[in-house]
Amino acid sequence: MTTGTKIARLTTYLQRVGNRPRVLLRITTDGGLDGWAEIYNHGPDLAYPAIVEYLGDQIAGIDATRVAYVNQLLHQSARFPQGALGLAAIAAVDHALWDIAAKAAGVPVYQLLGGAVRDRVRVYAGLYDAPDVPQLVERTAALHENHGVDAFKLSPYRRDLHRSRFGLVARELGDWFGQIRESHPEEWEFAFDAHGCLWEPRQAVDLAAALAPNEPLFLEEPIRPEYLPAWGRIRSEMTVPLATGESLYSPNEFLGLLTVQGADIVQPDIAVVGGLTQMRKIATLAEAHDVPVAPHNPLGPLATAANVHFAAATWNFSILEYKPDDVSWCHDPYVPVDGHLELRPDRPGWGIEIDESALATDDWVHWERTVPVRRDGSTAWM
Repeated sequence: MTTGTKIARLTTYLQRVGNRPRVLLRITTDGGLDGWAEIYNHGPDLAYPAIVEYLGDQIAGIDATRVAYVNQLLHQSARFPQGALGLAAIAAVDHALWDIAAKAAGVPVYQLLGGAVRDRVRVYAGLYDAPDVPQLVERTAALHENHGVDAFKLSPYRRDLHRSRFGLVARELGDWFGQIRESHPEEWEFAFDAHGCLWEPRQAVDLAAALAPNEPLFLEEPIRPEYLPAWGRIRSEMTVPLATGESLYSPNEFLGLLTVQGADIVQPDIAVVGGLTQMRKIATLAEAHDVPVAPHNPLGPLATAANVHFAAATWNFSILEYKPDDVSWCHDPYVPVDGHLELRPDRPGWGIEIDESALATDDWVHWERTVPVRRDGSTAWM
């Protein structure tokens, strides 16, 4: 065991990323090494400090560089499979330990994964809404001018999905995407995230048909994730790339999706699936099925850093989601240059610094989802 790398203390901080709450985690070793991570706010967010404290009691005194051991231990510490909150907390522990292990070795995390297979990491900007074309052109032009970004992700819904005839939703989407193509350089990419709002597979196929003439980068998560055979069906009927994975939690679930040939692109979230340790297993499964990985990442600087190192060392990585939110606690985040995030080979660990003075005061914001209501008073997916 490396001297001074026993896990001594886990500390959580209540912060924010943009308008979303975020719990940060710091793991400190007996030798004073710190590792950092952010926890994906699945909610109830204030449950995370208690969960982290519970996990911390199980791993106290273990060598922090035994990352895979700790990850497996925490998976096995529950009788039943870990759910969203448990896996998000395990992912944060996993990431803080990877940070420590790389700092102890004096190298970037990706060097511990076998080294870089690429020099930089391509990103697309997550915009998440469906603005009128003139407003969209202003936003995309600014992102391209400032950061060289030439790929973007939008919402496909130009009208209230749950209070409109679906044929109008699809038709308006097709017309709008045509206008987008006409007003942007032909090399630029546009993806569309349907957020799992649809429940009927037929509607997913119709949405894809509306997009097809203008060649989207992908259509993301058009239907709910639970019934995997439906994904095989809609992929066989669609003529645009189908992407999904943010709502799947384990390598086993991704294997099920890949077995039914339910996706052209998989989108595991490194802060959802149990961390970088589990993410690499999912990527290997996807590679064996000739499927690229485009990680889901609408998160902050620490999650983005973890994805950069994953992408640097993963051959079947394709493109990374990037959400340009400023935070008070990190002043040197990975920021796109020429549409890519550059590697930082001279910085050990994740390659970013956390401003601990900014963590002295809780910067918490309450946020919760609002469930849509249809015209008959029943609730809908969002």
